[in-house]
Amino acid sequence: MAIEPNIVVCMKQVFDPDAPPKSFRIDASGKRVVPEGVAPLISPFDENALEAALRIKDQHGGKVTVVSMGKAPSKRVLDRAVASGADRLVLLQDEAFDELDGYAVANVLAAAIGKLGGGDLILCGGQAADSNNGQTGIGIAEFLGLPCVSLARSFELGEGKLKLECATVDGSAEIEVTLPAVVTVNSEAFTLRYPPFPAIRAAQKQPAELMGAADLAIDVASARRITVVDLAAQVSDTTCEMIKGETAAEAGANLALRLIEAKLV
Repeated sequence: MAIEPNIVVCMKQVFDPDAPPKSFRIDASGKRVVPEGVAPLISPFDENALEAALRIKDQHGGKVTVVSMGKAPSKRVLDRAVASGADRLVLLQDEAFDELDGYAVANVLAAAIGKLGGGDLILCGGQAADSNNGQTGIGIAEFLGLPCVSLARSFELGEGKLKLECATVDGSAEIEVTLPAVVTVNSEAFTLRYPPFPAIRAAQKQPAELMGAADLAIDVASARRITVVDLAAQVSDTTCEMIKGETAAEAGANLALRLIEAKLV
């Protein structure tokens, strides 16, 4: 593979994960969470993946294609990716793409990447900011028959190969993978650059490419593996009991007795 890689970044549009719980309600009949007055944005983990792609592009050239899917992904939200330096924006837009499980999402994205001609390097966030499943990158690799490396925090691109330092449970690991490959990106190492105002204006004028289920020749319904049986908000029923004493030592002793009585110790 020549240096100047073709990089595909998968980016998910989510509702602000920092919004307070009262900004969401449960639609019991539809078995879904409905945001109320919460602005959509790009999943921060996917912003990390885009920054990693842009740094590779800064060093080696090449092109960065951003792919995002959903019932109606917002070009306005995804324009930031183009303004930051992505060359191409592809929106997978279809009613059939609403509320898919991780298996189906990976299936659709893999089909789209194949339709676009594949890529030398496919980058995903380590997880999504809403579901936190961390399944998409691994699933895409499985569907495309490519190697997958998780939670990379540094990239060294060579001729047909990629050297990575990846976060692990007990430290880090150095890994070399042959391209093409799928890599998920560690959230700590790559903060997406802020685009200049002229780039933001230019991105708004650049059209996105649209694809639907028919364009991908994929039966989304059969791609599902999970069925939501019921959905409800967690009910918290707690009481607070104050343990007192004439002195701190007495209060401590009373607390110990109360914990024993409640069979908590």
